[in-house]
Amino acid sequence: MAIREFRLERFLAEREFRAPYVLGASDCETMSVQELLSLEPGSEDDLLRLRLGYVEPAGSPSLREAIAGLYSGVSPDEVITFNGASEGIMAFMAVSLRPGDHVIVQFPAYQSLYEVARSVGCDVTFWKMDEEKGWSPDLGALQDLVRPTTKVLVINSPHNPTGYQFPERDFRALARFAEDRGIIVFSDEVYRFLEHRADDRLPAMVDLPGAHVSLGDVSKAYGLAGLRTGWIATHDRDLLGRLAGYKDYSTICNSAPGEFLAEIALRPRGKIVARNLEIVRRNIRLLDDFFATWSDLFSWVRPRAGSTVFPRLRAGIGAEEFCTDLLRSAGVLLVPGTVFEHDDAHVRLGYGRLDMPEALERLEGYLRVRFG
Repeated sequence: MAIREFRLERFLAEREFRAPYVLGASDCETMSVQELLSLEPGSEDDLLRLRLGYVEPAGSPSLREAIAGLYSGVSPDEVITFNGASEGIMAFMAVSLRPGDHVIVQFPAYQSLYEVARSVGCDVTFWKMDEEKGWSPDLGALQDLVRPTTKVLVINSPHNPTGYQFPERDFRALARFAEDRGIIVFSDEVYRFLEHRADDRLPAMVDLPGAHVSLGDVSKAYGLAGLRTGWIATHDRDLLGRLAGYKDYSTICNSAPGEFLAEIALRPRGKIVARNLEIVRRNIRLLDDFFATWSDLFSWVRPRAGSTVFPRLRAGIGAEEFCTDLLRSAGVLLVPGTVFEHDDAHVRLGYGRLDMPEALERLEGYLRVRFG
């Protein structure tokens, strides 16, 4: 399989682990193993007794039961786990698509959500989001994008990098639109539960009528990216079988310690999400002040959900130049929109971590020196 370089991941791999201040991250605050184990009395002893052999390829029954609890109508045997959401994307695209199939992808997007389909030989059409309309994609325009060969519609809500969240009316309309045309909606929901207002939380796509698919993991809302535990939930038993067959050739099964710790995180999930939502809500208020102060340099669409925002630079310089100089001069890492194949005018800023205020202060210091 020939596939192009993953621009975002290469960009981060070369900078993220050396930058003093990472202000472009998409995940929320993480925690130590000790902190996680403290959420469940007795779990430390259970971890020490854990056997380090293979686990069930689909995921341990108890983990799949915990995942199923995130949905309103999903049973544990309608869940399959993967080594992070990334493997879930690869597996779904590999078993669901064939050369010549047409795929529509909400854009901008995490690159694997369209690049893997391209590598399979699919035709990919971007369903572009409109910054002038609060990053909302045009539902009316979607009809014009559909072809007889359209197989899958890929969406992401809450959205990375813009923080856009579909209104529930539109989300349900998408599910009906796709079902009426025999199109599968592949819904990337890794930022689900990071809605800034509880009223904005959407149902999972898998819980709506149609043979749709929900993708999740513990990396974003839970801040546990190092556990490398993701999953797909679907009522399509044939698809689940084909996904299991793909996994036989990829990772076979997940890490036993990763699954054990992910299960602990999901059982008292309200505690972890509540902590990260508190961080997100506190940080977004700081961003309100920041973008008001620096409105001559930035414009932004205030996000409704998630942990990222995608402001536009008004400074008359490109985002790549700006991010490069910011990292070199102040040690602060932002992500230019070009790595999303979007444009050279936007940057991704993440606000899900505890050190965001300090990083934002460093950014402001840089702006005062450079722009006065």
